[in-house]
Parts: sequence; C-alpha cells; structure tokens
Amino acid sequence: MIEQLTKEAIELLKNLISKQSFSSEENETALLIMQWFSSHNIKFESKKHNIWAKNKYFDISKKTILLNSHHDTVKPNKGYTKDPLHPEVVDDKLYGLGSNDAGGCLVSLLATFTYFYERNDLNYNFVIVASAEEENSGPNGLNSMLKVIPEIDFAIVGEPTLMQLAIAEKGLLVLDCESKGTAGHAAHGVGDNAIYNVIEDVNWFQNFKFLKISETLGEVKMTVTQIEAGHQHNVIPASCKYVVDVRVTDAYSNQEVLEIIQSNVKSQVVARSLRLNSSSIPKNHPIVEAGIKLGRETYGSPTLSDQAVLSCPSLKLGPGQSLRSHTADEFIYVNEIEEGVDLYIKILEGIT
Repeated sequence: MIEQLTKEAIELLKNLISKQSFSSEENETALLIMQWFSSHNIKFESKKHNIWAKNKYFDISKKTILLNSHHDTVKPNKGYTKDPLHPEVVDDKLYGLGSNDAGGCLVSLLATFTYFYERNDLNYNFVIVASAEEENSGPNGLNSMLKVIPEIDFAIVGEPTLMQLAIAEKGLLVLDCESKGTAGHAAHGVGDNAIYNVIEDVNWFQNFKFLKISETLGEVKMTVTQIEAGHQHNVIPASCKYVVDVRVTDAYSNQEVLEIIQSNVKSQVVARSLRLNSSSIPKNHPIVEAGIKLGRETYGSPTLSDQAVLSCPSLKLGPGQSLRSHTADEFIYVNEIEEGVDLYIKILEGIT
C-alpha cells in the first residue's frame, strides 16, 4: 500500500507543478488536491483554497495531530533555464516550480494521511490541511483555518528539512522605521539632516547583541534591508525611512524584541505584524523521540513557515532541502519523496 501511495503522490506532484499556483491564485492546485481526496474516498472540506480532512474514525476523546503543508508557490525568478511549470525527471531529479518548496512535503503528507485514514486503532486523531498563501503570509492561509478545524495538540509542518527534525524555528518581525529631521537648503547648511540622524540607529541595528541566546536557534538577527530619503539634490531631507528584518528566536517574544528596539533607537519604529512568532517543540516530545529513534537529528531552522501561526507545539519536517527553495530550476529528488512517505509513516507509527 505504501509503495502504491508513494507512486500516486509523485504523479500528483507532477500535476501540481504543471498548474500555476502563486499565493492567492491556488484554485487549480486546490482542485487537484480535492481530486486526490475524492479518488481515495476521503471526506474533505475547503475554504478559500485551503483543503482539509480528518481521519475516518475521528474521536474527540483523543489528542489530535495536524499534518500541514502548502500548495502555493513564489513566482519563478529570471534565472530559470527550464519551464517552471513543466515537470521533468532527469537523473532522479523532479524539476519544477514548487517541487521542493513544498510540493514534495505536501504530497508525502497526503500519502501518509491516506495511509492512516481508514485505521480504527489509532491513539491519535489526524487532521490534514493543504494550505494556501504560505509564501506571502496571507490572511487566507493556515491562520484562517485554525478556528475551522478541530483543536490541535501538536503539528507536523511539511517543509524541506532533508527529513531531519527542525524542533525550533525563528519568528519574523518586519519593522518600518523613520528618522526625522528638518528640511533646509544644502548650500546654506541650514536644517537637520535625517540621513545623518539615522546613521547612529543603523549602526545600533548592525552591532547590538541581545542578551539571551537560544540553545537551538542562536542569536536574534537584525538586518537593515531597505532605506529611502531625499527627493532633490539640494534639499536637506527631513525624513529617512528604512526597513529592518528581524529574525526572532524562542528566547524572546516578538513583543519583547520590539520593546527592546524601541527603547534603544531614536527613530520611530512600527512593526507590520507581531503574529509571526518563533516556534518550538520539546526535544522529549513523543514525536521528536520517535524521529530520533529512527536516526533523525534535531536542529533549529532560520526560515519562516506556517509554524509561525500555530500556538501548539510543532515540528518542521519534510523531504527536500531548504537551500533549493526559491532557486532557479528548483527540484526535488524522487527518492527523497519515497523516503519522506516512509519516514513520516514510521515516525507516526512510533507514537500511535
């Protein structure tokens, strides 16, 4: 059964690749996922391109595991030499947009859920969500489903980790900052130059070290990524706006990091959102221990995923490699998907 489900999952991934599914434009891939459920006689529901289902013998007295991955993609970059929407297997590499991030994870989880769907002897319930709008952290993604699906006790979020156990993930703060001054004529040197005023704050972002260091994620990382000031060569600018990307560890909440920043810089600092917090799961959690028994290693992930919207313990785990995500001529090895289905099932059987 596992071998057949894996073959079907690989074919589904090829079909998913062939359909454009940029964030908020996932209608065609949503239909393919619905067809998967229908062909396996699995009852499902959908909401704005999110498709979800629960195991046949769902029991409210049992704890519930969420299996989640996304079917939206970023837009292909200009470096592609292959058609990003044409699935092609060469030397065991399945090429195509979204193959690695996160199509391989999604189809592996769909096969895994289907494997467990008919079982009536499980210690846990299963809920699967094939989610939309992950790549743009949109409002109609997994976050919109948390009040729709049953309460979740812990989750596996399918992202490419080479099937190693990402037990922690950095959160994200995007800060819109503004240094202010007073306009004046450059020839007279009259005015308060906002560009000069911003230098001290930019240096602070570059050099400041947060006191608490996460065991799995290391230090909080801040990077100034955009800056804009001035509109004319002879006018001293009264405003200098800039953007800071902050990767937050599980040692701090987003709110705590924001307050520390605001107390240390002169610029006005506004966070676009506080909801993308860091995520983690204890190393002694049963699902982590089950993975370790199968030779999997634990680590902390620097990249953001749908874990950020979950409040329950969550584990990032999936076939493929994160470094391939968003690259030209994206690919996943076919044998990685085969390994993914096998390990997902074995890890879950280790706790069920």
